Amino acid sequence: MQANGRGEQHSPRSAAAGWPSPRGGGGEHYSPSPSKTPRGGAASPKLPASAAWLVDSRWALSAALSLLLFLAVALAVTSFSSSSSSPYVSASAFFSSSDKAHVHVSQQQPESLAAAANATPAAASPPPPSPPPGADLPRLAYLISGSKGDLDRLWRALHALYHPRNQYVVHLDREAPVSERLELAARVSNSTVFRRAGNVHVIRRANMVTYRGPTMVANTLHACAILLRRGGAWDWFINLSASDYPLMTQDDILQVFSTVPKNVNFIEHTGYLGWKEGQRARPLIVDPGLYGSKKQDIFWASPKRELPTAFKLFTGSAWVALSRDFVEYTVWGWDNLPRTLLMYYANFVSSPEGYFQTLICNAPRFVQTVANHDLHHIQWDVPPRQHPHALALADLPAMVRSGAPFARKFPRDDPVLDAIDAELLGRPPRAPAAGAGGNGTGAPAAAAFVPGGWCGGDASCGAVDNDWVLRPGPGAERFQRLIERIVRSEAFPNRQCK
Repeated sequence: MQANGRGEQHSPRSAAAGWPSPRGGGGEHYSPSPSKTPRGGAASPKLPASAAWLVDSRWALSAALSLLLFLAVALAVTSFSSSSSSPYVSASAFFSSSDKAHVHVSQQQPESLAAAANATPAAASPPPPSPPPGADLPRLAYLISGSKGDLDRLWRALHALYHPRNQYVVHLDREAPVSERLELAARVSNSTVFRRAGNVHVIRRANMVTYRGPTMVANTLHACAILLRRGGAWDWFINLSASDYPLMTQDDILQVFSTVPKNVNFIEHTGYLGWKEGQRARPLIVDPGLYGSKKQDIFWASPKRELPTAFKLFTGSAWVALSRDFVEYTVWGWDNLPRTLLMYYANFVSSPEGYFQTLICNAPRFVQTVANHDLHHIQWDVPPRQHPHALALADLPAMVRSGAPFARKFPRDDPVLDAIDAELLGRPPRAPAAGAGGNGTGAPAAAAFVPGGWCGGDASCGAVDNDWVLRPGPGAERFQRLIERIVRSEAFPNRQCK
């Protein structure tokens, strides 16, 4: 650095940071000190090193900002002058290729839009993948439960209800011998179709189930939880017992369900308790199945209780078809109502006939989704008893006229089941059984599927062809007429939670 007139030198940092040159003769230069420098040539007082560095830094920052401002103004002037001749140049300087196309179109006049599109063609996005075949068809999730002595008729009902699109949970309760439960698991494992489809789930750790107690509700919720975790995509949950039987094919049922909104819940219900107020709602019961290892009937406790005031009681059928949305709400319970009602119904006589009814009718979100029907044909004695009238061959015409997809309660191996197989399901005749428990090979003699579109050209349905191919028959027409009456008529909103 060159010395000033008095032999003093500027600070290197000051010069590098762009400090101003001396302001006048006589070697006088700028000083950050508040006092002026004497004009007699006296040297400026020296600043401490830290103070000098601070001053230098401030001037350095000021100079840097000035430089950036100058460059920004120059760049703006350049881009403006360039854009007057071509609106594309400045855009390319500031935007990525994807943004460039957007800016070009927005700056063009309407008559030059086509030219702009041709000048900068955007990469064509691939078309969305087409949905797989049958994506609009529903999937059903079934629980089929039984007890002691129900192995073979549960197995028969499972084959009558089977379709590879659906999911199935099968359960023999703890009253059934261990040998029957192991046999059920072995049959499922040894079935080629079940093994390949992977849609039949056996509850291996059996639950104790009391028909009139809350353990039946707990078993139903257990199956729901299994299906939510392992069952993949499904749309409705349907609970059945080994004494239930279908009155139409799964192709018929799936075809009609494909026309129903997926939020509809089929729950027979009423808010009029009648005689059930004194015999079901007020008594307190205890279900030994909650804590015992052997099946026992419920017993009564005292005193009786009053009707609840925090919610309204509803009652109806224990057999339901629930939407997946409602099942998730029931199992996960993101508000406390499902759990509260579950605890209340732990001491309620025949809680399966009230839990889901009271839950859905006290949840405002779901009230408008409930259809007042259980999709069953059931004949009750007059006056009604604990169990319905056992169906026989003479009741077959009434079953057909009902349009319902299911019926109960059937005696074990009753001839009416063979008539349903032949006349309504088109199921092959059963082969004679080799013994009371089956043919000794791990599969019963009567293990025949109901033919459907998924069987392809194989009449025995030994393999899954295309599970989205449906071949509905007369059963679909009957079921469709029932749906029109209970879902698409004025009765649908007028019979919800009344």
